[in-house]
Formats: sequence, C-alpha cells, structure tokens
Amino acid sequence: MRRIAYIPVRSECADHFESMAKVMALDQDIRGLELMQGQLSQRVRLAGSKKQTRDSQGAPTEQRKRGGMTTRSRVSERTSKCSIFHYDDDWLWDPRFFTVSPDLQPVSGVQHPQGVFFRALEDTAPDAWGERVIRRAHAKSRQEDRDLPPLAPVDFLTWVDDEARVGALRLFDPQSGTYLHTGGAHRHIPPLVELDKVLHAARALEEGVESAEDLQYLLGQGTSLGGARPKSTVLDIDGWLALGKFPSQADQRDVIRGEALAMNLATRAGIRAAPARVELIHGTAVAVIRRFDRTTGGGRIPYVSAATMLQTSGRDETHAYTELVDILLQAGSDPLTDIHELWRRLAFNFLICNTDDHLRNTGLLYDARRRGWRLAPAFDLNPMPGDRRESKIWFTEDSGPIDSRQILMDGAPYFRLSAQEAATIWDEVSKAVGTWRAVSRELGMRSGDLADFEPALAL
Repeated sequence: MRRIAYIPVRSECADHFESMAKVMALDQDIRGLELMQGQLSQRVRLAGSKKQTRDSQGAPTEQRKRGGMTTRSRVSERTSKCSIFHYDDDWLWDPRFFTVSPDLQPVSGVQHPQGVFFRALEDTAPDAWGERVIRRAHAKSRQEDRDLPPLAPVDFLTWVDDEARVGALRLFDPQSGTYLHTGGAHRHIPPLVELDKVLHAARALEEGVESAEDLQYLLGQGTSLGGARPKSTVLDIDGWLALGKFPSQADQRDVIRGEALAMNLATRAGIRAAPARVELIHGTAVAVIRRFDRTTGGGRIPYVSAATMLQTSGRDETHAYTELVDILLQAGSDPLTDIHELWRRLAFNFLICNTDDHLRNTGLLYDARRRGWRLAPAFDLNPMPGDRRESKIWFTEDSGPIDSRQILMDGAPYFRLSAQEAATIWDEVSKAVGTWRAVSRELGMRSGDLADFEPALAL
C-alpha cells in the first residue's frame, strides 16, 4: 500500500509576509509521518480537513479548504521515493511573488522535482552531523520497536526543529495548527548557559555512549550550515540564534579556534562574515557563530545555497564560480557589489588555504525590498594546513581550480574588476591575513597552535 503525507510549506519572509505552497511527499515507507523523538515514536498525519474527489480524467485529487477558499492538487502515483509540489494560487498572484526554488516554475499545478524534494527545501535538511544524530535516535527506537520502518528522506526534514530550520521555509501541520517540532517539554533551542550539557551530549554521541537525555539536547538542532562537525543550534546571550561548534575526538589541531580565526580575519579583509567568537566551557573551546538568516525582530530571511542556485548537489566539482557570477547578474539585488565581494572571498580562501569551498558553503539571502538575492555572509571558513592550496570549485569553466594569484588576476574582468581594482583587493586581503598571529593569540592560541596553522596562513 502506498502512503502519502501532505506537507504544507510556508515561506515566512523578513518583512512579515507569508507565501504558501504544498509539498506532497510520496513514499512507500511513510505512514503519515513517523517522528521519532529519542525513544518516543509519535505518529502524525499531516493533513488538513480534506475530501478526495476526481478530476475530469478520473484521477484522484485532494481538496482542501483554508480561509474560505478551496484549493486542489492532483495526487500522482510513483514507484520510487519522490515528491510533488504546487504553489498556492494566492502566492502566484501576489505582487511580492518570487520563486521559492530555481527548479520550480512560477505556474499553478503540480510540479515534479528532479530529486526527492525541490532543492530549496533540501537546503533546510540537517547537515551530516544532524543526520548522524537522527540515525542514532532511530536506531535506539528500533531496539524497542522492531516494527519501526526505515528512515525515509522526509524523516530527516521533519526532525529539524522549526525554530532551528535555516531560512524561511517552514513545515506546517494544519491538523494541530503548529509548525513541526515547535515547542514541547523536551524540545527547545538550548541557551548558551546550557552549552556544557550540549557539549557533553555531543561527546557522548561521538563515543557511542549517548543517553536518551543526550539525544534530546541534540535532536532537531542540526542545520544545513556547518557540515559534519559536532554542533548544535543555541541561543546566544542576547537571544540571537547561533551555532555552537564543538571539538571532535578526531581533531589533530585546534579546529575550533582555527575557524574562529578565519572568520575574524575575513571581517578584517572586508568580507561580510558571520560574527564568530570562542567561548570556554570548562576549559574546552567552543565556537559560537551567529546565524544570519534571522532579523532583529525574529523575522526569517529566505536562504538558498549556491548549489541550489546552480541546481546541483553541491559536491559536484564540475561547476565554476563564474556561473555564480551569472546567477548574481540575473537574479541579484546588488550584483556588482556581490560579484566584487565574491572575488574578494576567493582571494581570501586561497590565502588561508580554505579548500573546503564546495557550493553548499556559499549561500544567498532574499532581499524582499529590492526583490533579488544577495550573497549571504561568509561561513564555514577553515584553514587547511597540509592540503594542496587550490579551490574545490573551478574558477572559470576553462581555467580550472584556483591555485595561484595569477589565475585570480586573469579572471578578474569576468568579476567586473579592472586589473588595478583586483590588485587593490588582493593587497587588502593579504594585509588582513598577515595579522593572523596576533588574532590567533587574542583567541587563546598557543605556540604549538600557531605552528599547526602556519603552513596554511604564512605565504
């Protein structure tokens, strides 16, 4: 029997308007939606008041009432895991309309994403660390209930807590009138003062000795920002959403301070970077990196990765940064400013030997007032001593990866920079990176740490 879960998706923008869409996830393994919380399995049917009817060809449709208006969507059968999507008609006619994801067309009716979900929704899924936590929780649940089905792609989306989910897309349960995983006695964003408990939970999970309480601290707090390192969404001292990044037992150098160093150097180099600092938790360094997809008033800012904009998985190395330039020229709200900053970031990455520059480590935020996309602040910057000094993504489609200053200078005209402008930016970035030893000491690095990072930062 095929089981179908209907998930309304809402996009809440920073200027407080909401666009509405529906995703219908079709999966043989989904029973409503199976939401495992630690050792608790809670079954939720995501469906509003509905009546099944038939269209003119006799195909089943889903009829749904909201605010006195009826919308219809056609239900399609599929033999493999996939989803179908359609925009709410009111949003399509709204003068503030923008496409939620570049792989969706601005048309009414059902659309079929190439992957399991449309790409912007995939951007809200947990990162590798978040997936690891979910798999561990699911494995513990299966020890008590052997009938639990395997995890399906939709499960990873629904495990992310609404408050922590990156960007403005939110999954809404019309039956309960709540966003998925909002509130609950054991589900909350931990404040900074609880960071010691979250750090303990992350260590326990890495060692394979986590308890149900440990999992409660970690579940739902993974985001698409940050990769495989241990981390959790936290509330900073002033209530601002942030990421807490923890050391890993596999670390062979002070990666935490190394990332905070790179983020602070980026700011000195004239790059808009997410604010980052180091907090000591019982002597252990934790990086606290402020989220940039929220406003002062708590509004949510639409976010997509560069991978989504280029409609790729993000780990594909066949793409080039000049393709992102083209995207900014077509869809950017301030393209020249962002294209110049993109070149500055590439120079910075080269100078600090940041070789983990895949397309999911660059993002864009929607500017609702100017109706276009802007480069999001830089994040996940890490010096990689010992790596070959070259980018993961090609510079242009012809030149290959960035492995020298000359490649950057030769390609500067594509970034709308003259030779003199590019040379000035290079000098500014190089001067900022040259302060790395002083900044390192401010962050608490010792002589041994400086020796560890010197191969990446001393040119």
